[in-house]
Parts: sequence; C-alpha cells; structure tokens
Amino acid sequence: MVAPTNARELFPVLGSLQEYNIQKFKYDFMAGLTLAILAIPQSMGYATLAQLSPEYGLYSSIIPPLIYAMLASSREIVIGPIAVDSMLLSSMIRNLKDPVHDSAGYTQLVHTATFLVGVFQLAFGLFRFGFLVDYLSHATIVGFLAAAALGIGLQQLKGLLGIKHFTNKTDLISVMKAVFTSLSNQSEWQPFNFLFGLSFLFFILFTTHLARRNKKLFWLSTAGPLFWVIIFSVIAYRINLHKLEVEDYIVQVLGPIKGGSLKSSSLYKIHVGDKFMVPLIKIGFTIAVISTTMGISVGRSFASLRGYHLDPNKEMVSLGLMNIVGSFTSCYVTTGSLARTALKYNAGSETMVSSIVMALMVLLSLRFLTGLLYFTPKAVLAAIILSAISGLIDLKKAYEIWKVDKFDFLACIGAFIGVLFASVEIGLAIGVTISFLKIIIISIQPGIRIVGKLPGTYDFGDVEQYPMAVKIPGFFIVSIKSSVLCFANASLVRKRIERLVTDEEAEDGKGEITFKFVILDTSSLMSIDTAGIASLEELNKNLTTCGMKLAIANPRWQVIDKLRLANFVDKIGGRVFLSVGEAVELCIVVFSITTIDVDQSPIFQHLPKSQHGKTKFAY
Repeated sequence: MVAPTNARELFPVLGSLQEYNIQKFKYDFMAGLTLAILAIPQSMGYATLAQLSPEYGLYSSIIPPLIYAMLASSREIVIGPIAVDSMLLSSMIRNLKDPVHDSAGYTQLVHTATFLVGVFQLAFGLFRFGFLVDYLSHATIVGFLAAAALGIGLQQLKGLLGIKHFTNKTDLISVMKAVFTSLSNQSEWQPFNFLFGLSFLFFILFTTHLARRNKKLFWLSTAGPLFWVIIFSVIAYRINLHKLEVEDYIVQVLGPIKGGSLKSSSLYKIHVGDKFMVPLIKIGFTIAVISTTMGISVGRSFASLRGYHLDPNKEMVSLGLMNIVGSFTSCYVTTGSLARTALKYNAGSETMVSSIVMALMVLLSLRFLTGLLYFTPKAVLAAIILSAISGLIDLKKAYEIWKVDKFDFLACIGAFIGVLFASVEIGLAIGVTISFLKIIIISIQPGIRIVGKLPGTYDFGDVEQYPMAVKIPGFFIVSIKSSVLCFANASLVRKRIERLVTDEEAEDGKGEITFKFVILDTSSLMSIDTAGIASLEELNKNLTTCGMKLAIANPRWQVIDKLRLANFVDKIGGRVFLSVGEAVELCIVVFSITTIDVDQSPIFQHLPKSQHGKTKFAY
C-alpha cells in the first residue's frame, strides 16, 4: 500500500518501505546486529568520557536512533554519542558542577544542556538558520577537531594508567602536570591497567589495519572489540577476585551498571531558569552548532555516494527533536557518528531499518547483559576511545590549507592552540574571529588593477594577468576589485588611484600630462557608502585640477542609485557607461580627444571602418 504523500514527507522511512522485502530485511538485520556489537562498548566509553555512568551511553543509543530513523531524510546516518560532543559536555559543564563530588547535579546539567542543544537545532531547521553552521569555517573545524582529539586522548590517560587523582581541567599543561605527578608516585597509578589498555589498543589498531587492507575482514574491527571486552573482563574478574572493595581492585573496573530497562523519565531533571541557565545556553548553542555541522557533513558524504540529496533543514529538525526527547529519557547529546555510518554502509544496509534493529539490540543488551559488564576494565574503554580519535586529526588537510591559504591556516592553528592550551570556547572564538577578519580584510582591501585592451578583441583585462594587454593612449583605466567602497577603505582606494596615475605620468618621461580620462571599472563593486562617495568626489576634484576627467564604467544598480542620489553623476558630467569599451568610444567621439589620431593608432587598426574610411567603434 502506498503511504499518503504527506505521511511520506513527515516520515521518509515510509517511502523506503514501499518496496521492502525479506531480502532487504536480511541485510538490514545483519547490519543492525553489527552496529549494535560496535555501539555497546563504544557508547559506554563515550559516556565515561562525558563523565557520566556507562549506562547513559547505552540509553543514548536507543531512543535518539529510533526517532531519527523515522524523521530524517538521510538513509545512511547512524545516530549515537560521539567523542567530540562527549568531550565538549565534560569540559564545559564540569566548570559548573564537579562530576565526582556532585554526580547527580552534574548529570542534571547534562540533561538540561542536551535539551537546549535540541531546542537550538530545532530552531535552526524551522527558521532555516542553517547558515549559522557555516560560520565555522572548514579550517577552523580542522584545527578544532585536531586539538579536541589530543584533549580526548590526554583525558584517557587517567583510565589507561589507572590514575586515582586526576585534574578536572582539559588544557594540555594541567593534564600533563597531573600525569607526571601521578607517575612519580607509584601508589597513584596501576601498572596492570596500563598493560590491559595498551594490549587492547594494539589489538584494535591491528584489526582496523587488517580491515582496511581487506574489505572482507571489516567484521574483525567490528565484532572483535566486544569479544575482547568480554575476555578482558573475565581476566579482570580473576585478578580482582579476592578483593572486597572496588577501591582495592588491582585493575580498575566499571563497577555496577544500572540496567534492566530504559531508565525512568529524566524530565524532572531539566531545570530551565535557574542560576546556571545563562552558561548552559552558551554551552547548548556551541554544541548545537558543532554537533549539527558534524552530523550534516557525515550525512552529505554518504548521500553523495548513494546518489541522492540531503535536506539540511529537515536534518536539523530531526536532530533537534531526537535530542529534546532524548533529554527526557536519560540520554545525552547525540548526532551522526562517522564510524557507525561507515560501518553501516560497508555492512550492506538497505534502509534505516538497520538503525532500528541496532537500537532494539542495545535495548536487549541493557535488559540482560549489563550485569556481565561489572568487571569491564576502565583501561579497555579508554583504549576504545583512543582508537577512535585518530580519524579526527587530519594532518594532510592541514598541510593543504597551509599551501592554499595562509590566512585559513592561521584560523586553523589559532583554533588548535586555543582549544589545546585554554578551552573549547576560547579556541572556537579565536578560529571564528580570524575567519571573520579574513572576510573583512579581503572585502575592504584596496584592490586596484590597471586595465588594458586585449589585442584583436573588444575586451579589456588586467595588464598583470594579461601581459599582452595594451594601454590606450590618453586613457588611464583601473578596475576596483573591492566588493565595497566604504569608510574603511575609501581613502586608501583614492590614494592608490592617484599614486598610480602619478607613477604612470612619471614613466612617460615628458613631464607633461598625457592622460585625458581616468576610467573606473566598478563591475566588482557591490556597495558604496557616504564615505566612499566622498572619496570619489575628492578624486574627481583632484583629477579635474590636473586637467583629467573621471568616468565610471559598468556600475551595479545599488552603486549607481546611491551615486545619483548624492548628485555625483552630475558632478562628473554624466560620464557613466555600461562598459569600459563604451566609455573609451564615447569619450573619444563625444568628448573629442583631439590629441589622439585614432585611425593611425595600431591599437584600433583591427576595428572595422565606416563608409567614410574612419574607424567604426562597435564596443
């Protein structure tokens, strides 16, 4: 039965089920099972990264994927907690509440922040504010992700080494100081933890390498981690068997995990309007922009592989609704996971049914298997997170940015240093500020180019770009390459033009004025303000004093409208033309440059002649 059009638009998954069959379900079921095997240990690891109990990672891999599967336009994205969002929550909310000494209060703020993230994402989609995510330039994101990856990795040293007392700060100096202090005191860290974590990390990297070499072995890097989590948990159980208290265990383990079913509603934990509201709004907005940017970028990448278009606004609405509902059901921030989405794609998934299968499998695990995870070593989860962060550091892309645009690289390195040595907010602020400064500098810099005529054509071009371009005697033609002529650059543009005119006259060597007209090609000029008009008036006055006349060529309607309102067009004698060619023709014919013999000039020899034998202008 064909679903109603409105229903398919609201729930895109219905469209993919129209021709659904048992064969597709078989692929989706196996892909969903594979995803669940990866999601269980990975979600618990990311929850610990967010300074939450491991079960919150499992909760976040159930409800949000189900909601997203029903609403989203993407057929590939797999939803779940990711390392970057987990790190952002931990690094920013721990400044408000200590996750160790006040875990309940910290968890409450996490749920409130998740709710606010969803509200912002929903607003982005409904009001079509998706352009906000573009304020994070690509270079800024590259630098931010690299620093975030290093920060995440440094934080995992606590679990990898079994350090008992660790700093709550995320900057490089504080973390390294805490590590060296702990290592200098044998009682502050556990060698067994390091051995467990290092062995597990080596295994994950080895199986991932095999999977990349042979696509048929992708299941090794997927099923392997969960299998070895069980093996390492059994070993940890045997080692810690005769210890009475968790604090005395030789190998640090997760301890009791609350399972059995989905946790009761966390709606009562969301407090809007208390003293933490202002910082939480800032946190929610920051994470919403980053999480949405990463989720949509993942979706676009795989949508292009499948040959369909992703609707960004619908994606934002879907992400927002799932995080809002997730905050009511003990989940924390989730978005599109690159690792899980790639796994789903390689596993041969046909529809979003695979995400539904994954969520149901995680639910069953939460119901029946959480008791078995009591002795899961913390070092193992730290190794899982460490294995995932390598994909966030893209040195090749950073090098490409350096080669292509040094200003972009400055934004990249600024975000990197800011996040690594200060905080996430400062790093992002540095990257965004540098990106905006780049836009401002490019838009207002006095880009002036001398223009000449291209031989054999009716076209004019930059003499630096086209060395064969010929300068027309009696004319000085310049192109204003700035997009705006305003208070910030008007004076510089005027002085630059006057200096170029003076320099060209000096090169002539005759000590007399040879230019009769100065033509400004304003085709690139998008806007002008009163300061820009005043600078043109002063330029016209100075040129008139020197015996030259100013003309404007190819102005846009926004510019010419303001020039007319300011009576500037009358002040230059109405010399406003549709093109540089028309300006040259009419200035010669109408305003009569008697010092130039047009018909004898080689510049115009290629032009057709009239019936009287005179040059016929056809610009």
